[in-house]
Amino acid sequence: MATKFIGTGHRKTSIAKVTMVSGKGNITVNGKDVNEYFELPTLVLDLKQPLEATNTTDKFDIEIIVSGGGKAGQAGAARHGITKALLEYDKNTDPNSDSSFRKILKAKGFITRDSRIKERKKPGLKKARKAPQFSKR
Repeated sequence: MATKFIGTGHRKTSIAKVTMVSGKGNITVNGKDVNEYFELPTLVLDLKQPLEATNTTDKFDIEIIVSGGGKAGQAGAARHGITKALLEYDKNTDPNSDSSFRKILKAKGFITRDSRIKERKKPGLKKARKAPQFSKR
């Protein structure tokens, strides 16, 4: 059996569990093809960025299980999960060498989790910061 590399990614309220095995570059999301699940091509490009940065697009078959949030958040979570799985694959390489995945992915900003989430609604306001219209009289 081929070795599995696993990574879990987060973005907004979405969680992606990524399983990577050596293969031909097939990506499935929740049992569907990546292009079928994410209708917008920009989301697919966003998801594949770590693979293109490390030249491993055709090296792995990737299975992603996403839950929570919307499509954009799920794509971001999948990208973060793929990055973590690639780091797991490349963990024996010296992190200081120029060819290490960690150095390449860190320079592009893929390793850091995007921690921006929706701010909570406050009492007396319509949304987090939007107040009702002020009437002087």
